[in-house]
Amino acid sequence: MENLNKYIEHTLLKQDASVKDFEKLFAEAKEHKFLGVCVNPARVKLAAEALKDTDVKIVTVVGFPLGASIPEAKAFEAEQAIKDGADEIDMVINVGLIKDKNFEAVQHDIEVVKKSCKDKKLKVILETDLLTKEEIKKACEICIKAKADLVKTSTGFVKGGVGAKVEDVEIMYNTVSSHGLEVKASGGIKDKQKALDLIKAGATRLGTSSGVAIVS
Repeated sequence: MENLNKYIEHTLLKQDASVKDFEKLFAEAKEHKFLGVCVNPARVKLAAEALKDTDVKIVTVVGFPLGASIPEAKAFEAEQAIKDGADEIDMVINVGLIKDKNFEAVQHDIEVVKKSCKDKKLKVILETDLLTKEEIKKACEICIKAKADLVKTSTGFVKGGVGAKVEDVEIMYNTVSSHGLEVKASGGIKDKQKALDLIKAGATRLGTSSGVAIVS
């Protein structure tokens, strides 16, 4: 696949990442013409300045990595990130509410954040490592109702988690694609073959810190 770089959101979410680490990330994103970079909210301004004359999208995360913040806190985080220069928001779903089967509260959580995003795309991180296949499908159905733009597999922060799995991406794609939503695979994508397998399963975005290795 020739345009694999245009699927990749070059990601750096480590809590100990320094300015030098981000400067390297941004330089790599420009060199390889990646679709975007994904950084924590505190680094959005830095990304916006470094990438202002490029087509590289600036993606950030809210309610990250647990998803257990109240909806209003996630919404404020998203709103401020957009003011700082974020093009897209990746929010973490409240997994505990899915386990409780409190699906109205899950939908409300997403809707509150979606409203704060205005015209910016909202991706919802399902944290598939913590969900059954049935819960993945249900979470996707809720995202459709809440008018999210994409569903995303993982934060990459679950201890012992696998991250993006082909079979999970297939479930997500089969549930949301006919409703106009896309799928972002993230977590554990370290080589080209895994990337290609996930794209074949339906992913239109790949969140990975191994973008350079994948395209090289």
